[in-house]
Amino acid sequence: MRPVFGDRARSVGLSSRPDFALVGVLRIPEIQTSPWASLVRRVLFAISLLFTATLVVYFGRDGYHDNSGDELSFLDAFYYATVSLSTTGYGDITPVTPEARLANIVIITPLRVLFLIVLVGTTISVLTERSRQAFKIQRWRRSVRNHTVVVGYGTKGRTAIDAMLGDGIQPADIVVVDTDAVTLEAAANVGLVTVHGSATQSDVLRLAGVQRAASIVVATNRDDTAVLVSLTARELNKSAKIVVAIREAENTHLLRQSGADSVVVSSETAGRLLGIATTTPTVVEMIEDLLTPEEGFAVAERDVEPSEVGGSPRHLGDIVLGVVRGGELIRVGQAEVDALEATDKLLYIRHARR
Repeated sequence: MRPVFGDRARSVGLSSRPDFALVGVLRIPEIQTSPWASLVRRVLFAISLLFTATLVVYFGRDGYHDNSGDELSFLDAFYYATVSLSTTGYGDITPVTPEARLANIVIITPLRVLFLIVLVGTTISVLTERSRQAFKIQRWRRSVRNHTVVVGYGTKGRTAIDAMLGDGIQPADIVVVDTDAVTLEAAANVGLVTVHGSATQSDVLRLAGVQRAASIVVATNRDDTAVLVSLTARELNKSAKIVVAIREAENTHLLRQSGADSVVVSSETAGRLLGIATTTPTVVEMIEDLLTPEEGFAVAERDVEPSEVGGSPRHLGDIVLGVVRGGELIRVGQAEVDALEATDKLLYIRHARR
């Protein structure tokens, strides 16, 4: 393994940095809008400011006078607000007729505003984007809780997130941690919160809100990395559900000792499906259907209803596969689940939402 001293030094104190210093490390997804819609909003805001200034001048018109000494009309106030907000400040040439002033309001000022937009629009956009991200980071860090942290956005991580989204979890409730900036860009494009850094560092996990997360999915490419991430995550959060994917079954006990609640051996699971497919490919098709929550059938969990207490799961309308009692799975058919208890949970097959 390569030394991580440089990465460790860079990540020290990450969660204690001010919010503006986290722009680029922590990214909150933005609601995608049309650039024309954004432009229209800005123009309407500018018009509202112009009318506000006009009303201020008009209601205080006794304190103003023009070159002729006449009382200001509403058009005069509008004209004064226009040249004031546009920083024009006419001196040597002053329009005196209503027609000339109306032309300045309707034609000259919009052209001047468009020129300013073209001249400084790019700089303002960059500065505003960083400020907006810093504000969103500050707000997100204060409010995030009971979310899911996914470590690794490779094939396993993406597939796990797709399954969660298909099961009704909102993208804003998922945080992705990865070291690959290109991968995180893809995650941000689907509306996920992203954290750039190594999840083996406790400060990176704190930045992802692991200490307040409801569940943690570890989908790294190496088993030793998965062990270290699980240890670190469990140290930060004693109650979160930690689910880990590994390549070799011999490492399962290490993950259990590291605090993982569920361990999925990806290589052996894929091997079993390959073996089954050689003789009964339709079984594999059904398993894929059950694992895809978007359509067909899906495996789900629900509480026992009051009317079902004391009954057998084999006599219910749903196809029940097992009963979760005290955190342990008991398969249907065993004598201890012939009478359901109020605190039980049922694993059953349901029609997936479309």
